[in-house]
Amino acid sequence: MAIDWAHFTPWASLLGGIVLGLASAIFILFNGRILGISGILGGLMSPRAGDIGWRVSFFLGMAAAPTVFALLAPAGLLSAPRIDSSYGLIVVAGLLVGLGTRYGSGCTSGHGVCGLSRLSPRSLVATLTFMGAGFATVFVVRHLIVVRHLA
Repeated sequence: MAIDWAHFTPWASLLGGIVLGLASAIFILFNGRILGISGILGGLMSPRAGDIGWRVSFFLGMAAAPTVFALLAPAGLLSAPRIDSSYGLIVVAGLLVGLGTRYGSGCTSGHGVCGLSRLSPRSLVATLTFMGAGFATVFVVRHLIVVRHLA
């Protein structure tokens, strides 16, 4: 196994994890709610009175943050991500992720960041499940499917 050093970003990943952890802690301290994207979005699908404003603001902030960062960051600090998949495959993957978050009663940020920090057994099982499924998917796609094409 070789590390792709050109795309190895431990410092950016560490910083991103720290920012996500701090944002999650601040969100639960000030709002008493879990910072799970699927739960926040799900609340917009069947909104309660007085509950729409902060949810819409949250998603507007998520959409605006990359643009603001691009405007303020030095030129060339980050490059645009490269996605080597078709739009159809991306849509199918997104739908499967959505189905998984409904089936698992939460998303990776809700269970993996917030749930584990609260020592939730349900979140531990969910996190082990989605991480295991991710590892298995990468193994199958990178090793078993490639071998079939070469044979």
